Amino acid sequence: MLYLIGLGLNYDGISKYGLTIVKRCKKIYLENYTVDFPYSLQQLKDVIGKKIIPVGRDLVENLKIIDQAKNCDIALLVYGSPLTATTHISLIQEAKASKIKYQVIYNASIFDAIGETGLQLYKFGKIVSIPSWKKNYEPDSFMEIVKQNLASQAHSLILIDIGLEFQDALGQLEKAAKKYDLKLKKLIICQRLGAKYHKVLYRNFEDLKEFTGIQKPYCLIIPSKLHFVEKEFLEGL
Repeated sequence: MLYLIGLGLNYDGISKYGLTIVKRCKKIYLENYTVDFPYSLQQLKDVIGKKIIPVGRDLVENLKIIDQAKNCDIALLVYGSPLTATTHISLIQEAKASKIKYQVIYNASIFDAIGETGLQLYKFGKIVSIPSWKKNYEPDSFMEIVKQNLASQAHSLILIDIGLEFQDALGQLEKAAKKYDLKLKKLIICQRLGAKYHKVLYRNFEDLKEFTGIQKPYCLIIPSKLHFVEKEFLEGL
């Protein structure tokens, strides 16, 4: 059987039920290609009490885990909640096609934690991601979605590619905004929500260019028109 188990946002965030299940699995994999973890592998091992095998995209997407789940209980640990990445949906589809039983054990994710900003969750629009730009490859279509969100007075949650430093992400955001004729005013920065050293900042974009010390994982929010309660909360940060 295959278990997709959410870890929540801190090293000890796994649910009691998830911990019970993972302790009886023959193999325990940790998906490590979608987030910069705010804790060490050893801290997680101390909580789980068993060997954990970190795996990259290749092993998950080539479906070797599905083959192993035909013969024994296999757990795939996922930071946050298990089904926020399309790769994990593909695992479920393959499990169904192979007639392998599976279970999803949910947990808190960044989509819950951004409520700590004071923004109303139902006012968020489409979620976008900033990928790491390479030489001669600077994908910026995410900014078109941000513009659509703003046009409908919806906030934009911007997830950050693994390994992308804060100032680099800010530079890419600024360059993309100029291309799409969008003026960046105030941003919200969410650092390590749900874990140690968590922080929420509300700053003018220009001020952030000199800002240092943002720790991974972090995300950005471009707020749209603010309700007075949202505005009061943010200005109190």
